[in-house]
Amino acid sequence: MNIAITGATSFIGVPMVNSLTKAGNQVYAIVRPSSKNLNRLPADTKGLHIIECNMNQLDTIHQKIDAQCQRFYHFGWDGAGSVNRTNRSVQQKNVEDSLKALEGARLLGCSRFLFSGSQAEYGIHQEAMSENTICKPVSEYGKAKVDFYRQAAETVKKWNKEYNNFEYIHTRIFSIYGKGDHPWSLVESCLRAFLSGSYISLGECTQMWNFLYIDDLIKALMLLMEAEIESINNTAVYNVAGTDEETRPLREYVRMIYEECGFHGSYSYGRRPQNAEGPANLIPDTTKLWNTVKWKPEIDFPNGIRRMLTAYQSNQRSY
Repeated sequence: MNIAITGATSFIGVPMVNSLTKAGNQVYAIVRPSSKNLNRLPADTKGLHIIECNMNQLDTIHQKIDAQCQRFYHFGWDGAGSVNRTNRSVQQKNVEDSLKALEGARLLGCSRFLFSGSQAEYGIHQEAMSENTICKPVSEYGKAKVDFYRQAAETVKKWNKEYNNFEYIHTRIFSIYGKGDHPWSLVESCLRAFLSGSYISLGECTQMWNFLYIDDLIKALMLLMEAEIESINNTAVYNVAGTDEETRPLREYVRMIYEECGFHGSYSYGRRPQNAEGPANLIPDTTKLWNTVKWKPEIDFPNGIRRMLTAYQSNQRSY
């Protein structure tokens, strides 16, 4: 198929581009003009087309791609870091730009549009979160993701009164880790400290958490894009996270990283402030997803950490 993807140089975008091209698709990787991260994409890859376009011009992307596309993955989103997650103007601009991406997908002839939403849409919960859980986002980041979902769902509903051939898949992605993750993430910060024999100060880390390895995320999203979805007005929402077995206290994840790093370095709890979403538990209910794609993640957390360590030892990344 012909597939367009925004955020192509991101943590999720790069492995998605790699997987889609390896599967024989023609992939149109949409990047910002003169992107400093362009080197993250594999050079001279068969089936890969680099398309330069600003986020606020995505409704004209059909003028830059000389082919009808069937699928559109939208991962482009500014201000995902801790500082900008509380910046309303930054986050609301993302909503405006993402609505333009939705329009661009329609004009490209796409029949499916998959958006990378977030667990931050739910807000703070002590119990398991299913797709039916009421969204009460705390951060501007979470609020913007919810805003886009509501506007996109309404837009698609209006379109399908006339066309009835456009489907919108809204994924609420929980906590992902793996090679290429942001350097300030918990996993990356712990690896950097422990591999160098250093000390790291952490938050309380008493909340329940759930991690999913990046390769399993990509597999799940690709399967979901082609699955028979459970939709209402051609719109479907899916939690994307690890299985129930991967939900445990965050301190257990820290202990496992420490163990895989050979017990080097040291750490303590309770010295860092909470993130933008506050002391949220991440207890995802992923029943709907796994029933839909008929597949389960293959990489548990210790194995995922070992894969990251192997990559570092191969000089793909060093601390």
